[in-house]
Amino acid sequence: MTPKSFIPIAAGAVLFASSALANADTILITPEQEVVVREYIVEHPIEPMVEVPSDYELSVGSILPDGYEPGQLVLEQPLEREYQYVDIAGRTALIDPATREVVYIFND
Repeated sequence: MTPKSFIPIAAGAVLFASSALANADTILITPEQEVVVREYIVEHPIEPMVEVPSDYELSVGSILPDGYEPGQLVLEQPLEREYQYVDIAGRTALIDPATREVVYIFND
């Protein structure tokens, strides 16, 4: 293998590895799990302790505002990891309890 032919291969390997790392935190929820989680959240609504700031945008990767306490998600068939949940402005999301980061938003 010549040095010139090695560069595209190395670049491809780096690109593949970085995309795999980016997807490591992706949450995969089956349609069946989503139904169970939605039913749980409907049966266990939470009330915000404080108003959500008007400039806060609920999006994957955003951090839950201070003072807003998410509900604990307790399922008979747990998901891969432990999550909390919130309902902000009619949108439901799963929260990483360690970081308060929004990790999944349910489609309306």
